[in-house]
Amino acid sequence: SHFIPEKPLYEQGCILLPHLATLGWGVGPGGEIINTYPYFVVGVVHLVSSAVLGVGGIYHSLIGPDTLEESFPFFGYDWRDKNKMTTILGIHLCLLGIGSYLLVLKATVFGGLYDTWSPGGGDVRLITNPTLNPLVIFGYVLKSPFGGDGWIISINNLEDLVGGHIWVSILCLSGGIFHIITKPFAWARRAFVWSGEAYLSYSLAALSLMGFAAATYAWYNNTAYPSEFYGPTGPEASQAQTFTFLIRDQRLGANVASA
Repeated sequence: SHFIPEKPLYEQGCILLPHLATLGWGVGPGGEIINTYPYFVVGVVHLVSSAVLGVGGIYHSLIGPDTLEESFPFFGYDWRDKNKMTTILGIHLCLLGIGSYLLVLKATVFGGLYDTWSPGGGDVRLITNPTLNPLVIFGYVLKSPFGGDGWIISINNLEDLVGGHIWVSILCLSGGIFHIITKPFAWARRAFVWSGEAYLSYSLAALSLMGFAAATYAWYNNTAYPSEFYGPTGPEASQAQTFTFLIRDQRLGANVASA
């Protein structure tokens, strides 16, 4: 397969390139792809990374120690070790916080993000004044997901979106450090099941919630998912469908002006 500049990304079956375009790489005014070299570089980096991961997997499967406790106690664990499990949770939260802040740096320092609402039809711009007001940011979280309020999916500007990631980064890093340096409280020890199957269940439940949120975001929010790259949102598509039927009826001879 190859990229066709004359066609939008969503008509070419691209599911990863729209994310890179949203980050402002290789994009010009109006969402036009003007440079594919950044996409090539990202692809090569992932290809090399996959080779490194593959070699590491083969090493640990065939050559490495059967258990890590003897050689590398930091990486060894038991599912029933509550303190170790919360430490691992804290490390993952810190990694999520770092990842969230990397997006903030991309938006505010390293080139900016693509803003579909920029004057003139959308363009890449630096987010110089992200929203830090907690009343605004957490106001989205406290909104109803029903009745037109839209919950967090109602964000309609990049300042609020980047500000939200700043707060996510702060909370994830703070929570991660807290879980690393503390032990589970007594109520948490009693409330949770401490086994591999339970951790898998908790993780799948969290992933399902994130999946529903991401699907709704992609369906309705063209600030985070610009229509130039991902295709029309649900409301946009329904309006386009109505217009298509209107033209069809007019061509069939219907008097649409008096309808």
